Amino acid sequence: MVGSSHEALHRVFQKDPALLTRAFQKVLRVPFPEPRDFAVLNADVTEIEPVERRVDTLMRVETGHGAYLLVVEAQGKKDERKRGSWPYYLAYLYEKYRCEPVLVVITQNSTTARWAAQPIRRGLPGWDSLMVRPLVIGPDNVPVIASEREAERDVPLAVLSAMTHGRGAQAAAILEPLAFALRTVDGDSAAVFGQLIESCLADSRAKEIWRNLMSEIRYFFNNPVAEKVREEGRVEGREEGRLEDRAEMTLRILEWRSIPVPDAVRERVLGCSDLDQLEVWAHRAVTAERAEDLFAGGGA
Repeated sequence: MVGSSHEALHRVFQKDPALLTRAFQKVLRVPFPEPRDFAVLNADVTEIEPVERRVDTLMRVETGHGAYLLVVEAQGKKDERKRGSWPYYLAYLYEKYRCEPVLVVITQNSTTARWAAQPIRRGLPGWDSLMVRPLVIGPDNVPVIASEREAERDVPLAVLSAMTHGRGAQAAAILEPLAFALRTVDGDSAAVFGQLIESCLADSRAKEIWRNLMSEIRYFFNNPVAEKVREEGRVEGREEGRLEDRAEMTLRILEWRSIPVPDAVRERVLGCSDLDQLEVWAHRAVTAERAEDLFAGGGA
């Protein structure tokens, strides 16, 4: 079991290195050459034995335009010492590997993200001898993936969404669609992703929701009939099951946020047969002040 959100936030890129370069394109909007190969490297950057320095995750990626070192740092809060150690890491790693280093900071905190994104300048006023510009992945630029279809299109990116938003009010809206999407990957990957996500969930009720969903996923992979269904890519009554699960998720989000759910609202949600409408209501449940706000824009 992963012990902390700090470890989970950077280890997800070790599980799927290509996720990091996709994050450049889809989250950071930074062009990056198409990768050909990845290698996870030793993260130790100790230069003198008494002083141990270690980055969180270090990967070498080969592209058609040369090799890059991707230095991933998970950051939980502001730490001014990092503004000294990050430039050191990049300079040392360039000298050691002789390829361009790229610093990526990942955080669950918006304030920390804004702090980390500030350029680090060293030298004379108006003349920088050294400048480091971290790329920052956090809740302000990672999309909330609360649609099952969208989660299935890119499961690792949906995992990253759940992890970076794991301390916010939108976490619950991501979990159930993601649990369905995890059934489209192999069981070992689903188990690893599930542990990483749980490590990043701050709210005890969100953790409980996720543990229940993971129990269902484990049953899915361990049940021979379910495994056959997974391979065939279809199941009788799957659409009906999706409707029921999405309706229950919508109500669960309201209850998780301690919003009372009148019987009339519960009946209308559970009786809805339009999956798209239920997805709209699930999104509204994240910000609604009253249960009736689900229907503010009309719908089934």
